Amino acid sequence: MSAPRIAFEYFVLRCVPRVEREEFLNVGVVLLAQETDYLGCACDVRAERVRAMAPDVDLEALHAGLVVVDAVCRADPSAGPVAAESPRARFGWLSAPRSTVVQPGPVHAGLTEDPAAELTRLLARLVR
Repeated sequence: MSAPRIAFEYFVLRCVPRVEREEFLNVGVVLLAQETDYLGCACDVRAERVRAMAPDVDLEALHAGLVVVDAVCRADPSAGPVAAESPRARFGWLSAPRSTVVQPGPVHAGLTEDPAAELTRLLARLVR
């Protein structure tokens, strides 16, 4: 008998070096499995790829934005008041549109037996 399937939602984190050009590079994934209160993110920034798209990109700003996303996912108090919210509320906050170097893509849904393994699979498929 296989493990029960769990509904999840995810979005891809995008590096948008020049907001006005609307060009982006996938740099991470955020996944929520509400049934299990799992909220996680995984990132993989390849500086050479980012610089190929935008040689003058602020890699420090990109890194800082991803650190905030990670802190929100982990409910780290350093993320501010949003860290005290439920995983669903934090996912909603993270998936809201922004005009910064780190932007969320559209939210997608699926089913999985293991949310953490699914996050790793999505990172490999959509980012690397």
